[in-house]
Amino acid sequence: MRMIRVLIAEDMRILREALCGLLELESDMAVVAAVGSGDRIVPAALEHRPDVAVIDIELPGVDGLQAAAELRDRLPECRTLILTAVGRPGNLRRGIAAQVAGFMVKDSRPQDLTDAIRTVAAGGRVIDPQLAYAALDVAGSPLTAREADVLRLTASGATPREVSAQLHLSYGTVRNYLASAVIKLGARNRVDAIRIATAAGWL
Repeated sequence: MRMIRVLIAEDMRILREALCGLLELESDMAVVAAVGSGDRIVPAALEHRPDVAVIDIELPGVDGLQAAAELRDRLPECRTLILTAVGRPGNLRRGIAAQVAGFMVKDSRPQDLTDAIRTVAAGGRVIDPQLAYAALDVAGSPLTAREADVLRLTASGATPREVSAQLHLSYGTVRNYLASAVIKLGARNRVDAIRIATAAGWL
């Protein structure tokens, strides 16, 4: 029987140890590393060479999806399974862009998780149906490409004057794009517009 080597990345110690205990009960799985922050994932994976990394999406240091993308670049033979407490369609889109092999919500049954790890280890993909349906329910972005660019730069902390300089637009045009994005998204203000667009995967 081939043993599946698993890395666990979960910042809450009780959950991390519970996951380790659950997987150690499986005769075909061995937890080779367990870390509590995103910036520890790649070093631990390079040292222990897991087949599958089970990664919480919300981690301190580097978030789970960014860590998954880095892991794909540094150790492509290690496949990733993302765990999330909130089924945001935007997260699923980011996961697909990062080429993760699986995406599951944390309230899945333990058996579903172990089955998913086996599927991922065998080269398959697993997407939780709740997440898939949520993504399908989200309509296409109402934002133009320029509105999305302006909102994305604003989300990164740039002021309207800095955005205008980076995109070679006038200050007034940037303010107009921000205002139209707020209106189209039904947002209260720019911060709310960024929140809505990010959650929907439009930025």
